[in-house]
Amino acid sequence: MTDVEIEVRVNGRVRRDRVPARLTLADYLRENCGLTGTHLGCEHGVCGACSVLLDGEAVRACLIFAVQADGAELTTVEGLAAPDGRLSPVQQAFRDEHGLQCGFCTPGFVVSVTAFLREHPDPSEDEIREGLSGNLCRCTGYQGIVRAVRAAADTLAAESAPVEEIA
Repeated sequence: MTDVEIEVRVNGRVRRDRVPARLTLADYLRENCGLTGTHLGCEHGVCGACSVLLDGEAVRACLIFAVQADGAELTTVEGLAAPDGRLSPVQQAFRDEHGLQCGFCTPGFVVSVTAFLREHPDPSEDEIREGLSGNLCRCTGYQGIVRAVRAAADTLAAESAPVEEIA
């Protein structure tokens, strides 16, 4: 099998690697980059546990070859927190609203919700449930996850609201 040189920006850091042409992006992130927050569940693109942001879009890393990400910007769940370790609004909302149990699916949910809220900043409950439909959780009843998405949307809206000047 032929190795291919790739250059990607992973969580803000440029990486250059030689990888087998058929190495999945999920395996590249886990094995080459040491980013084990990208979980492998079904390895068929159904469960969403391996979701990452590829140029800002949520994708299933188990369905993409690492060579297809050449030249791209990748963000994993590890790259969502602030440099000082402060959780992103989505991560904090999942924590506050008990949107996780065992945690296996959580990184995929957090990444997918991050992308979803960029496109749907004030989603209805039906839109939230539709937006979550690509990720599976076997532990929760989804109520905490739905609450977490709503809380994250509210936090993001408050953070982007214009500040009124006091005259």
